[in-house]
This record gives sequence, structure tokens and C-alpha cells, in this order.
Amino acid sequence: MHMQLLHTDRVVIYDRTDFGPSNITLPGGKCLKHSNGTASWLDCTAHSVEYDVATNSIRPLTVLTDVWCSSGAVVADGTLVQTGGFRSGNHVVRIYRPCSDHSCDWDEISEGLAQRRWYATNQILPDGRVIIISGRTQFNYEFYPKKPSETSFFLPFLVQTNDPKIENNLYPFVFLNVDGNLFIFANNRAILFDYVKGVVVRSYPTIPGGDPRNYPSTGSAALLPLTNNVAANVLVCGGAPKGAYINAKKGTFTGALNTCGRIQINDPNPRWVMETMPMGRVMGDIVLLPNGNVLIINGAASGTAGWELGRDPILNPVIYRPDNQVGSRFEMQNPSTAPRMYHSSALLLRDGRVLVGGSNPHKYSKFQNVLYPIDLSLEAFSPSYLDSNSANLRPKIISPDSHSEIGYVQLLDIQFSIPGGIANGSRIVATMVAPSFATHSFSMSQRLLVLHGKVVTVVGNSTFRIRVATPVSGHLAPEGYYLLFVVHGDIPSEGIWIHIK
Repeated sequence: MHMQLLHTDRVVIYDRTDFGPSNITLPGGKCLKHSNGTASWLDCTAHSVEYDVATNSIRPLTVLTDVWCSSGAVVADGTLVQTGGFRSGNHVVRIYRPCSDHSCDWDEISEGLAQRRWYATNQILPDGRVIIISGRTQFNYEFYPKKPSETSFFLPFLVQTNDPKIENNLYPFVFLNVDGNLFIFANNRAILFDYVKGVVVRSYPTIPGGDPRNYPSTGSAALLPLTNNVAANVLVCGGAPKGAYINAKKGTFTGALNTCGRIQINDPNPRWVMETMPMGRVMGDIVLLPNGNVLIINGAASGTAGWELGRDPILNPVIYRPDNQVGSRFEMQNPSTAPRMYHSSALLLRDGRVLVGGSNPHKYSKFQNVLYPIDLSLEAFSPSYLDSNSANLRPKIISPDSHSEIGYVQLLDIQFSIPGGIANGSRIVATMVAPSFATHSFSMSQRLLVLHGKVVTVVGNSTFRIRVATPVSGHLAPEGYYLLFVVHGDIPSEGIWIHIK
């Protein structure tokens, strides 16, 4: 249900605690008392794990309160700050500080939030704090950590976008704009919000058709790769038509939306440009790939998010190429064999694969005699750039060293090798990708920057150097850990971790 890649190359994964026991035993005979509001029980199993990508192994973690449908963000020092959840967890802030010796676990702050947060969205900010926006019946936002005497702040836009008895504006799509303001999309429209002053800077046109794109009519969205300090494009894809949620509750499963809307949010006269996907998709995940392309994966062809409300799994991912001409941007990919429905997630790994896991469209853990049984597996989607035939063209970063610290407004020399040399006419660029918090078809704080580079110089046999300019401010790249890649044509290197501060 929730996944976050950390700079240790480990992924923190967790699910709700009130379903009953999991299949993973807590170490040392540890047991915890859990409650679902009507009953309590002793639980000796784990509902969170740390997944080690390199060894393909897991380590049980301990969550004390219910993390169901919560949110999170990684802050500047690499710590995962996770917020909210259900009942016992709805006011809780949980802290996970990555470590290399397997000693780290969750710390919980029981009243860390001013309001209950369930189905909220988090975004890391340039000042290092996290903003937490929305949640069921919460038409407000707050920050963590808070300034003295700070509580929460009313946001009328969340009332305006709430469809009575349906909502359609939970887990809003939130992106940090290059000017430091927040682009917030909920239901079928968006605002640019100055969170410092608490004012709406501008309102955007309703997405054509007016159909909802947020939970439970769940689409997905991404801030497309940033190539300069001005232009910022947002892509919103899929979702469910008006009335689909009510129809699904009655047993009629409406076909998902097959459109994406794209908007240049800093244009003087912004407008949505609509594009058609190869198929309709609800509950899909959008993942930015290191070469600047966009992966759309998981989800269903009909129904909505919610227990038992999705039908017709979509097994084929789609690649979206944002720099192609309209009409030639989508490309179908090879299918998986595992339906990834409600409560599945996807995120980018350092080696360029995409980790995919989960699927639990049932109120309880049902493994048989149901449509789409709960799926506890992890799998990796390998984009075409990982084809073994491309090995001779794949860059390998030599320097800087992994986990190097870099500053803003600097020139950074990146040395790399390409076994077969640079192909004729191929472009060399460097990209940096922020690791995102993935849940409910949205990757929070997801961000990719294309670093401006000078001419590539030859250093030695099949070894090269490119000098790039680092981001100019935290508005473009908030302080923290990023994955740095060198991209040769369409083929990225493995990433290395860098820390910008």
C-alpha cells in the first residue's frame, strides 16, 4: 500500500495494522496490542518491512499505530517522515531514520499532527519542512515540524472540490512549482497556492470534460521533467467518469477515462492539452524514468478505487515520451501476469528498474475464491533501456563518488565510461531524480531535473566528462538526497546517490 526508496537502497514498505496478522513474524518474540475500534488483540506479526534491493531480502519493522492510507516524505537528511493513518494513527507522525546496521525502526510521535490525516498528500518544501494537505473531512493543511503556536490552516479549495458523499478530491496531486508556490490539483481543477502567505495565486481552467481524477475516481499525475528555471508541465492521466463511483457501488463498472491532460502551469494563459492513451486506466501509477520518459503502470480498465470496486486489470504498462509530438507519445509495453489493482504501488530503483508491489482490493486479506486475490509479491518492470543488447551503450558513472555532497549554483564534473563509445548523434545529459513516496496511485514529491551540461570531453579510452550546472535553488530542488544519472541517447547509467545542500 505504501513504499519509499531510501538513500541506503532499501525500500520501506507498510500496510494497515487492523487486518489481523501478517505472514511475517516480529523478531525476538515481540508482540503488540492492536485495535480496530471494536475489538483488540495481541499481534506478533509485522505490518512494515525494510526491503533490501541488493539482497532481495526483508527485515521486519514495528509500527505501533494504524498506518492505513497515510502519507509521507523524505526530508533533507534522508529521514522518512510519515504522517497520519486510521483511528489510532490519524494524528501520529512516524520517523524512520535510515541506518546501515539493521538497528533502525519506527519512532512514533503520538500527537504530532494538529488534525487527523487520512488520505492526505505530503510535499517536501524548500525550507526543509513538509506540508500535509487534505485528508478525509479535512479541508485544511499543516506543516511538520511546526513553528511555535502553529496549528492548521483552512483551504477553501478543498471544500470547493469535494463532491458530497463521493469526495473525488482525496490524495490531491501536489507539486512544488519552480517559483516556490504549490500546484494543487483536486477532482477536476487546480490552483497555484502561495503557502507562505496562504493565498491562491491563480486558478486554472477545469480539465476538459470535467471528470474527476482523484480518489476514489483515482487517476495519477506527475510534474514532467524540469529542463529550465521557468517552464513546468503537469501531466494528469486516467481516472473515472462522473458517476462511476456510485455505479460501482451498485455493481455497474464504468469504463475508466482514457485521456491525459497536460498543462504548462507558468504560461501566461495556461490551457489543458488533451491526449488519448492506448486504453482507459483507473488506479494507475505514474513513475518518472531517468531518461525523462514517463511510465504508466498498474490499475484497471473499469470501476474506481475502493473495496471491490475495480474490474478488468490492465497488465500492459505504457511509456509516455513527453518530448515527442502529440499523437506519437504513447508506446505499449510487454504485459505482466499479475493484476495490480487497488492498494498497489510502484517506484523507481537506483538501477533503473521499477519496483511494483501489492494489490488488495478486498476489505480483508482474501487469497482465494475472490476476483483478484490479495497479492503479497514484489516484481520489477525493466524498461527497454535495460535490454542486454544495450550494455555496450550504457554509461557508468566514475565520479563523483556515491553520496557526495553538492551545492546549489555550482559546476559539477561528472566522469563516466561507455564501453562502446558515444554513438553518432547521441545526446549526453545528466538527470537527478528525487525518491518519491508512493501510495494510492500517486508518487508524492516525485521530481526529475535535467542538468544543463557543456560539451562532453574525452578523458581516455571510452571515458568521458560532462560539466553540468547544479540547481539554482531549493525551489527547483529542495535540499536532500537525489539519484544522479548520465543518459546516453535514451539509455541511462545506474544512478548514484548525491546529497544537495
